[in-house]
Amino acid sequence: MKKHHRALFIYVSWFAAMLLTACSEQSKKQYSSSVVAEKNAIIIHKLVAQASDSSVHWLTPNLLVMPKSNKQVLYQLFNTAKADVAGLDLLAVNLPDYLANKFPHLADFKAYKVALLPSQVKAWLKQPLVIIGLDQSKQTQDVHFVQTGAVLDALYTQGENDANEENNLGATITENGVSFKLWAPTAQKVKLLLFNDDLSSSSTASLTMVEDTKSGIWSVVGDSSLNGAYYQYQVRVYHPQSKKIETLITTDPYSLSLSVNSQYSQVVDLNDATTQPLNWQSQTVPRVENVEDNIFYETHIRDFSADDNALSNNKFRGKYKAFSEQSSSGITHLKALKRAGLNNIHLLPTYDLATINEDDRQSVDINDTVAQVKAKVCDMAPTSHICTTDFSDLTHLSDFSAEQSLKSLLANVDVSSAQAQKIVSELRQFDNFNWGYDPFHYTVPEGSYALSPKGKNRLVEFREMVQSIHRLGFRVIMDVVYNHTYQFGLKEKSVLDKIVPNYYHRLNIITGEVEQSTCYTCGNTATERVMMAKLMSDSLVTWARDYKIDGFRFDLMGHQTKSAMLAAREAVRAVDADTYFYGEGWNFGEVANNSRFIQASQLELGGSEIGTYSDRLRDAVRGGGNNTRDSQGLGNGLLMQPNERQGQSLSSQKNNFQAYHLRMDQLRIGLTGNLSSFPLYLVKGKPILGEDIPYGDQPTGYALDPADTINYVSKHDNQTLWDNSQYRLPFDVSTADRVRMHLQSLSFVLYSQGIPFLHMGSEFMRSKSFLRDSYDYGDWFNRVDFSKRKNYYDVGLPPSDKDQENWPLINEVRKGHQGRDHVSAQDIEFSAEIFKEMIALRMSSPLFRLTTADDIITKVSFLNLSQHSVANQPLGLLVMKIDDTLGQSVDENVKSLLVMFNTSTKAQTFAYPQANDYQLHPIQKNSADNAIKHSKVDVKGFTVPPLSSAVFVKY
Repeated sequence: MKKHHRALFIYVSWFAAMLLTACSEQSKKQYSSSVVAEKNAIIIHKLVAQASDSSVHWLTPNLLVMPKSNKQVLYQLFNTAKADVAGLDLLAVNLPDYLANKFPHLADFKAYKVALLPSQVKAWLKQPLVIIGLDQSKQTQDVHFVQTGAVLDALYTQGENDANEENNLGATITENGVSFKLWAPTAQKVKLLLFNDDLSSSSTASLTMVEDTKSGIWSVVGDSSLNGAYYQYQVRVYHPQSKKIETLITTDPYSLSLSVNSQYSQVVDLNDATTQPLNWQSQTVPRVENVEDNIFYETHIRDFSADDNALSNNKFRGKYKAFSEQSSSGITHLKALKRAGLNNIHLLPTYDLATINEDDRQSVDINDTVAQVKAKVCDMAPTSHICTTDFSDLTHLSDFSAEQSLKSLLANVDVSSAQAQKIVSELRQFDNFNWGYDPFHYTVPEGSYALSPKGKNRLVEFREMVQSIHRLGFRVIMDVVYNHTYQFGLKEKSVLDKIVPNYYHRLNIITGEVEQSTCYTCGNTATERVMMAKLMSDSLVTWARDYKIDGFRFDLMGHQTKSAMLAAREAVRAVDADTYFYGEGWNFGEVANNSRFIQASQLELGGSEIGTYSDRLRDAVRGGGNNTRDSQGLGNGLLMQPNERQGQSLSSQKNNFQAYHLRMDQLRIGLTGNLSSFPLYLVKGKPILGEDIPYGDQPTGYALDPADTINYVSKHDNQTLWDNSQYRLPFDVSTADRVRMHLQSLSFVLYSQGIPFLHMGSEFMRSKSFLRDSYDYGDWFNRVDFSKRKNYYDVGLPPSDKDQENWPLINEVRKGHQGRDHVSAQDIEFSAEIFKEMIALRMSSPLFRLTTADDIITKVSFLNLSQHSVANQPLGLLVMKIDDTLGQSVDENVKSLLVMFNTSTKAQTFAYPQANDYQLHPIQKNSADNAIKHSKVDVKGFTVPPLSSAVFVKY
């Protein structure tokens, strides 16, 4: 220990001992009480500065825990605001089993009894707290801050009529005026700040709010003139980040309307006609008979229309309004998909986002002129590189015009260079593009997608979009992100953490830092906390009830508790009985393997009918990993068309053979809805089930019901399906065969049990020019051409931030493919037609959409699967039969379906005695694919052309 640190340590320890003596022997005080308080305040301040971590967890009013230690010390809890009072001695006790089970990550900690009444605990929690360990000589051995989230739940949410029973948090219009309620149990003072429509201070600038000490809710009632008013909360609270009492101004976490760029909340009644488009209440909402009938089409609001040249008004580009068009390219295509049988539009996040400037005058658009771009950037950030650098330096173009558009400029740069990505990367913080996984306010529509983002206007425009999608015949799914917030602590766009610091976010159990495993710049929320789970549930109910959202896709759902997800679904079902929940059930981070609670993860949600994305079928088809040529999947040539990196040695061939058969088994289980109990084949008389097929260190099959599984091969994350395949395909594959392989990859999704998930534009062989993570990289890399002329492949090297290390491989494959990786408008049109045919085929029979595990196990079988030796299995062929004569019939028109997936480059025949009872499905008899029409049925069996997925039907 350094000398000056040791001196401070001794000094603080001595004063701590003096503090104890002073408090236990009041009659012997040598100083007046005011002097003692002043000196003790200095002592406490220094103790706070000396705290090493936040490893103490206060769990119930009478019990806290901390890591076990071999030190022989007396631990005391200090309320640092009460510097004239001695610390509270803590008595070591056993941790009750129910708390060890409730907090498994703290089960090995040591428990201590806290001798305080609940009312005293509530008062102490409004102040900074530390734990001090004193040895027998009264020397301070260690100092720790205290994590208080659990005890706040114990005090304010575990009784009757307390915080989590309150149904009117936020601003509510009542007969008596406007009620404002904010849960802020650690706040010392809360004021309501009021503003006019122009955001100037109201004549009544503020109202003092009063706390209900039972619930921790602060409230005030204003008169009816506050209907439509803008407001903020001013909260006086101790904040662990600054280690000071702060006076903070923030918006309402229960906001229902906002100012432009979300600095002010607005009082609204969502039932008021001024917040609704015409005929909002009387609209018809499409329904599906069974959950398994859903097909999800993942759509980004801006991508849908940003590149559409057939809009009636160019101002609608990238806006909600584009969904109300009648004959734009995008709407025309959606109508065609609806006729084929598509029934759900899944919208990427469209709640209030933190990273897009909602004022179009202050955000860069790809259609802006170069002069406009520079003017906007220089106005917002005069010292930025893009403002101080001439575009000729960025593009190496000397003949560009300041009046040409940014899109035109990008189109003229060398696509083999890093120029396009450099421009896009320079502008990304100023442009109007983001996926939206950056929540600011959970229950208000995003303003940047509105023509008029101020206040109620955005609510009307969002609802008009929903109404228009419903009129097209689609249900509307909303992508939600309750697992993190964009900012936390004292940052500008932090909301929750300014109101109840260190409660709404999940903290590291030792350091107390906010965990960030779900987003490297964001803060993980803690839905294990009752009021965070309540906020999620209340928000979802609002979207379902007041915005008629038909289902929800949850980002990184595995970071949330299973119990919170089930409870939220029940709350939503109370207002929308046929809602459907699904999301990312990945198992990682600080909550992995149920280390803190039972997660809403793949392995835990089996049987719940909350769907999770299956990476099993995805990887079987696409190949494992990303940005690689070292592995292939069944959809891009594994074993059938090996690329040059697969090796020619016997060991390499053996490895490829083993990989192929494992991938085929994983695919088969994927085709059965990823069921854990599906009996795939027998080994020595023992059935090998879906759960017995390995996927790394986990089982391939984990679902107990087909509604548990979302099957996909492409979505917004990682490379598009087309780009992933170009990484892996052999160089000599023809363009036509690349298109066929792309479509076959999609066929595995559309002909599988479970629920299909389709990435918008995958039918056009959509490309992002190899970009791995396009979340914030603008229209140039995220475009979709609904006129079907281009797929935007190879429009420049992807941004260096995520992909520079991949540039050498990208250049290698671009060169190797020799143009065969480029598709024509005719290729795109063909792909789009076959895509529609596959959707229609799926929807032609409920046999593709079985609703129970028993039906799947009874009716689905794989006919060319040897029960004895994988060596006897024909390579490149998978034959699946769905037999409706077994078990209870589900299709009165069809007795059996037989699907043949031929992944080889040659026509294949499967011998089957009853083949003559079948015929090629009528949709494929009339297909736009001339090759599939050559599929044959005769006495020998079924014959299918290369790289084709053929469906045969028995009536």
